[in-house]
Amino acid sequence: MDIVLFVQAVIMGIVEGITEFLPISSTGYLILSADVMGFWTKEKVDLFVVVVQLGAILAVIYDYWGRLWQALMGLLTGKAEGMTNPRQLGLSLIVSTIPVMIVGFTFADEIKAYLFNPIVVAIMLIIGGLLIFYVEKRPKTVIAEEAEDVSIKTALMIGLFQCLALIPGTSRSGATIIGALWLGVSRKASAEFSFFLGIPVIVGAALLDLLKHGDVLTNSEDWLVLGIGTIVSFVVALLCIRLLVAWVSHRDFTIFAWLRIITGVIVLVAAWGFGYQMAG
Repeated sequence: MDIVLFVQAVIMGIVEGITEFLPISSTGYLILSADVMGFWTKEKVDLFVVVVQLGAILAVIYDYWGRLWQALMGLLTGKAEGMTNPRQLGLSLIVSTIPVMIVGFTFADEIKAYLFNPIVVAIMLIIGGLLIFYVEKRPKTVIAEEAEDVSIKTALMIGLFQCLALIPGTSRSGATIIGALWLGVSRKASAEFSFFLGIPVIVGAALLDLLKHGDVLTNSEDWLVLGIGTIVSFVVALLCIRLLVAWVSHRDFTIFAWLRIITGVIVLVAAWGFGYQMAG
């Protein structure tokens, strides 16, 4: 195996594991990282960027297995230990998932063809950063202290916010966490609901992409590169999940807004300097 490709896959896995649950766009940073390193061909990178997120979401399943199992049992049986409304979390997650599944399934190929490039990522990083500043300054009334308290109506609205994350650079975590905060969900519950919501969305997107475009991986080395990135993202995400929950329980997201804006400006300046042209 090409050692350079191996190292690049490890770096991409680290980037995914760190950024997946932060409101800074893991997809955006993966695209930028691949572009800077000259990692793989565009077709393989597009597949890698989607599938490598499986590692991070498996870390959520591992870390929150008890609560997720309770939510599943509550949804199926109407009984779950410690839950006043045992079906609430399961139903809310299903409702939140529907909008992005419809939009993503309908426009996935067009989004990849026209929006998976550094310029779009940079613009959306900046816009998202400005929105974080706005939401953080906006007066808030908490209507849901825990993820299990998120109502069906609020869940649907969070699901609509999540559709924006199909544009690379927006951030799925950013769209759902900031959208939930705007709607009155507590910081901790916003982060955890976003974690849980990523499970059906990311797993579904990864499996669909593998089914539709898995033929771009033409040999065992290609699959090994994808596997390495996914495993690394799982390990790194496992280390980052609880750190983020601890952070958002006591601090706001303005530091991530600054990070988004600074990164976006740097990319735009670099693109201008190198004469980068948008694809499509």
